Order: sequence, then C-alpha cells, then structure tokens
Amino acid sequence: MIRALILLVSLFLALSPVHAAGPRLTVGEEMPGTLTTGSEVTYSLELGAEYFVYGAAMQKSVDVIISVTGPDGAEVGTFDITGEGPDYFQFQSTVAGVYGITIKPFEDGEGEFSVRIQMAEALATTPAGKLDQLMVSYTNSTTPGAVIAVIEDGEISFEKAYGMANLTHAIAFETNTVTNIGSTSKQFTAFAINLLVKEGKLSLDDDVRQYIPEVPDFGEVVTIGHLLSHTSGYREFLNTIAMGGRMLDQGDYIDRDEILALVVRQPELQNSPGAEWNYCNTGFSFLALIVERVSEQGFDVWMEENVFGPLGMGNTQVRMHRSLVIPHSAQGYVKFQSQGFREVPDIGASAGAGGIYTTVGDLALWMKNLQTGELGGQEIIERMTTPYVLTDGEATEYGMGFFIDEFKGLRRIQHGGADSAHRATFAYFPAIDKGVITLSNNAGFSNRLGEQVVEAFFAEHLTPAEKTAEAQDDFDAANYDPDDFDELIGRFELEGIGLILNFTREGDAFYCQATGQPKTKIVPTATLEFNIEIVGAAINFHRDDEGEVRSLTLHQGGGITGHRLAGEAWAPNTDEMARFTGRYFSAELDAFYEIVMMKNALVLTHRRFKDKKLKIKKVDEFSAGLPLGEMSFARDETGKISGFTASSGRARGILFEKVN
Repeated sequence: MIRALILLVSLFLALSPVHAAGPRLTVGEEMPGTLTTGSEVTYSLELGAEYFVYGAAMQKSVDVIISVTGPDGAEVGTFDITGEGPDYFQFQSTVAGVYGITIKPFEDGEGEFSVRIQMAEALATTPAGKLDQLMVSYTNSTTPGAVIAVIEDGEISFEKAYGMANLTHAIAFETNTVTNIGSTSKQFTAFAINLLVKEGKLSLDDDVRQYIPEVPDFGEVVTIGHLLSHTSGYREFLNTIAMGGRMLDQGDYIDRDEILALVVRQPELQNSPGAEWNYCNTGFSFLALIVERVSEQGFDVWMEENVFGPLGMGNTQVRMHRSLVIPHSAQGYVKFQSQGFREVPDIGASAGAGGIYTTVGDLALWMKNLQTGELGGQEIIERMTTPYVLTDGEATEYGMGFFIDEFKGLRRIQHGGADSAHRATFAYFPAIDKGVITLSNNAGFSNRLGEQVVEAFFAEHLTPAEKTAEAQDDFDAANYDPDDFDELIGRFELEGIGLILNFTREGDAFYCQATGQPKTKIVPTATLEFNIEIVGAAINFHRDDEGEVRSLTLHQGGGITGHRLAGEAWAPNTDEMARFTGRYFSAELDAFYEIVMMKNALVLTHRRFKDKKLKIKKVDEFSAGLPLGEMSFARDETGKISGFTASSGRARGILFEKVN
C-alpha cells in the first residue's frame, strides 16, 4: 500500500525526451547501465507497427523509473513497481519506428542496472491471443498467478489459468483453484441481508443497535441500509487499526471483537448517516454479525445453507478464521524486492467485508443468478444494483454490495476485491448478459486487466467513452489564451494521500508540480481540462456555484479529487517547528506517537514504524503519509500546541493529545 502511494508521486517525475541515438536493444540481450544522481540513460528499440513488447529493468543497486517514448517523442508509458530486483514493463507500438526506453533513478538514487527486452512480437489478433500477451509476466513457474474467465449467457465461454498457486510446493494455478476474492465478497453479504428482509426477519430501516446494542447511541439512527450503502458514519476498521500501530501488511492479526470495540470507543460519527458515501469495511463486518444474531447460526454456516448450497457453489466458503484450512486454495504472495516473493496471511476478521474463497466456475453460477433471479428473486437483484441516493439527493455509484457504473457505453455491475495479497474483479454487463472474472494470488496483479479482457472479448459491444461536460470537439490548443490559465494557478491537495499539486505558468507554458517533484508541462485539451502527457494522466478543474475554480479531478487509473489550498505555502523557522515536538496519545486508539526534530525537520516516530518526515501543507497542518495521513494541530488559549487530529483515508478526525 505504501509503495502504491510512492508510485503515485513518482509518476509525476519529469522525464526527458527520447534520444533515438541511444544504445540499440535487441530481444534477449541484456544491456548494463549505470546511473548517477540526476542522470538518465536512453536505449532505442526499432519496432514495426502494432507490436507487443515485454521487458524488464533489473535494479541491481538503484531504484529506477522506466519511461517508453514513441517515434514522435510522445510518452507511451511509465513504469515503477518495485524498489529492488526486476521492474517489468510492457507496451504496444502503434506506428513503425524507433522507440526510446529511458531509465532514470527514483528520487536521488544512483547505482547499477540492466535492461532486457524479453519479447517483441506482432500484436495478437484474437481475444485469447491478446490475453496471453497481457498475461506474459505470469506465464512461468516462479510467479504467483491468476485465472481469467469470460461469461456469456450464463456460461463460461473462455477460461485460462496462468502462473502458480503455491510457490513452496510448485503447484500451478488451475481454472478450479480456490481463491480469496477479498471485497468482492460484499455482494454475497448484501444478498444475505436482503434474503432475511424477504423472509421478514429484519428491515433495511432497522436501527443497527436493535441487533448490536453494544454500539453507542451517537444521537442519530444508523440503519442496516446505511451499512449496506457505506453511509453509516462509522470509522473504517482497517485504516483505524493501522493508525493505532498495527502492521497489516506484515500479517498483524485482527479479531472480530476488535471491530466492535473500535466503534464502541469512537467518540462520534464521521458523518450524519446517509449524508456521505465512505467505503467502510466496518459496516459489512457488522452485517455478518447481524446475520448471525438473527439466524442464531455462524455466518459461514448460514451462507452455505442459504446461498452457496442452493446455487450449486460447491467450491465456495467463508473463511471465518485465517488459519482455517481451505483445500486446493491459492496462497497469497507479495513481491519481496530482489528476493522474489513472500507469503502473506489473509487479513483477520474479514468475514462479511471479505473472506470468501471461491472459483471462477462458482462465480459464474452467481453471475447467472443476477440475470435470472432464480434464488432470491429479481426484486432483490434490482434493489442491490440501484445506486444509493444521499440525503442531499445526490446519487452514489454504489448500491448494496455492488458498484454500478458505465464502461464504454455499457452499464456495468461490478466489485473488485483485495485482501493482503489476493486480488479479484467481478464485472457483469446485464444488457448483453456477459461478464468477466479475474482471480489472482499476486498482490501486484492489476485490476485494470479485467477491463482489458472486456475490451478484447466484447469489442463489438463497446463504444468510445463520452467526452466530459467540459470537453469540446472543436477545441484547438493552439488558440488557448494563456491568460485563461491564471485562474487555475495555485495549490490543490489530493484527497486521502496528502499529495499537493502546484499549478504555475511561465509565459505560454503551463506546469504541474507534485509535492517534492520537478514540475511537468501540461497541455490544454479543453477550457478546464489538461493532459499530463508524460505520465498519461489528465486534470479536470471544476467551478463551484459561484463560478470559482476550487476543486479538480486527477484521472490516472481512476479519479482522485483535489481541493484548492488557500494562501501561500507556510515556511516555519526552526523555533516554530520545535513547538510541535513532544509525545502524543490517542485514548481512542490507545496509541502513542512522538514528534522530534532531525536535521531541521519534524519527524514522526513510532516504535513499530519507520521514521516519517512531516511535510508542511499550511499553517499547523502536515502530511505524514501512512498510517496517520493528514495531521491538523490544535493550540490552547495561550497558543501552545495541545494536540492534533489525524485523518487517513476512511478514518478521519482521530484525536491525539499532547502529553509532554
């Protein structure tokens, strides 16, 4: 997770244009190289039109970023996955010519590396062939793998497994390998609740405290419907536990009782129920507990008797404890730098929010039921796939256990999943009665691949994405008035990760600079839209009701919202920073952190985490990165620092009081 955030920052690194005269690469030949601080090495690769290329940069003693540039100098792709060992890259050529592969150090690194092109072949013309090329990095006996399935008219029309299910025992991934689907499990929990509603055993409008009386009365009623729609206001337990000092990526255990205890200690709701959508595993954990208390059965037993069994899903079960043996299952793995992969245990206490092990065959049966409604009826399916409407009348893109959106002209019902290492996607297109399922035991598996499978197999049903409201078909960047950019100049903070984008203008050129990175040129594509061509990202600025530009959306593998920061950047002197030093305690989390001065900078320390240098945002506000996220300090009546509140993703406003 931490690496993913670093990657987001690194994608803004400025990369120099390709120099076609660089050393030539040939397939199978390993080319060595050396980097010094601020340097880069560019290699050239001659390709025909529509070729698929797969290669790797071996990071021997330096962490590198790989940039691929086309014959016209345009950016084709940027790759930065790991800090050690091989960093893989793959791309497709569109025109014949010389492509550049530039290797640059991450941040200020220096050292040795090598580059090797492992495959360069004509782009496949069949869907299955295209998939094989996309999955080339998984087609070996040393990499955790995946299984891909295409569902058409309720039946599997294509399925194939790649890579390994267990590296220790050299067991290959097969199409019937049982795999953890993470949060893709939520649709089954939502279905269970709706079955109980149909049986008259509960109502979506029931107060959660009717079934879980241990939960405090927060002054507003939280209903079962709020849990299903991620609008309850409860803190997200994974973020919260991590902020308290638990290292989930290292296998720290969580018990189900801890989730309830966290909510009991929560001083107030994060939002009024139904007023805000905030993805929350806590709510789905509570839903599993409600099923148990209503049925007087274990959640896993009830699901087997009422959902999996009736649907014929004989290879599916809820893993109630992460030590429970699941026959024929895939072990989860994460990349372990230059040493290959390491095993990672599942997240504990995931039942309800995750924890289901299944196969693509069983999920195909479930997908078929979404069309037929044979179990539960169409009324339940319709309810689950209808977007929830917030109290202000705004519709979300989430129903009950499903995201509902559109992909290239088709309505899509979908949910991804991620446990510690397992990854899953489930996407169903009801208009054409087709879908795609991907399951993997590799933490590096990209959920974007599911969409690429859709593009390969259902191309005739897809249409290009519609332009946004700001887009203009007749827009000509050459006629863009540079003075129009002046209202966009300023700093915008991206939600949840603390990254600040600073927009500036130099004459007729426009720039975006991410926190701690060089500035990157951006080009207008519409009045309020710009492309960051060097990293394949886009920025959309938004006007508020008063016509002011106060927010933006960064489009890069999804959308991230950013908000304008008022005023100039804050630059406290050493004496001012020293006032923030001290020891801080959260009674809610029963956790201590300490802030110290190191080399004229504030550093956050904790007995279990690496030291984190605090990044200044504005007066009395800092960014700490994971796990604390954003820190907003408070002062007493004398102006002394009295504490701070920390907000990390889905857990906000947790108080830490200064104790010395």
